[in-house]
Amino acid sequence: MALSSARKAALAAVMATVVGALSFGASAMAAAPSPAASGPAVHRAAAPAPGSAAAASAHRQAPRVVTQLIGKGRVDGRRWSVSLEFHRTLPKGYTLPTLPGGDTVPGDALLCQRMYIGGVRIDHQGGPWSDCQPVTGAHDSQGSGSLGLWGLQDKGTTGTRLMVSTPGPEVAYGMLHLSDGTRVRANTVTLPGTDYRGWAAPIADGQTIDAVDEYDAQGKRLRHDTFWH
Repeated sequence: MALSSARKAALAAVMATVVGALSFGASAMAAAPSPAASGPAVHRAAAPAPGSAAAASAHRQAPRVVTQLIGKGRVDGRRWSVSLEFHRTLPKGYTLPTLPGGDTVPGDALLCQRMYIGGVRIDHQGGPWSDCQPVTGAHDSQGSGSLGLWGLQDKGTTGTRLMVSTPGPEVAYGMLHLSDGTRVRANTVTLPGTDYRGWAAPIADGQTIDAVDEYDAQGKRLRHDTFWH
């Protein structure tokens, strides 16, 4: 059917309006994400600022008690071992010792030597905190410098014994010189996260110590003791 010019013009105007509406609708649909494509809303927490309390709690907190084995083996047919044990805070039930003048020994942490021969802890009769000393934090110089002979009988003077040292940072290893010509070397081991370190070596029943030496990493002798007979 033929259309008049007027009707053609009117129809053209209507078609232009419809096409414009469709074009706008298509643009709006493209701009808005469909529910199926977007899925549920996801909220992401902002990362804590470095150094903030939230950032610190996000990392694994340091353990309150740190233990490090510094020596083990067999002597006189029995197993022996020595560990250093560091308590970052004073344990429940522990009381700071008092000096002769009445002052309390300073310290907010505890450093212990846990020494075993044949499965029995040396000085266990003294309770759970025997062979422990108070220190201030993890880097107290008072926690270094001791050297001792330990055993289950006669205060370490007879029977199976252990020589234990907690040296300064310059000591790389210790050496026992026994009267039968035997030399026993023990390397220094550091307690992680602290300045505390130690080495330990066994002395069999009946053996006599001629000397105890300590050396740095270059083999220079730093200490020579001969009074441990």
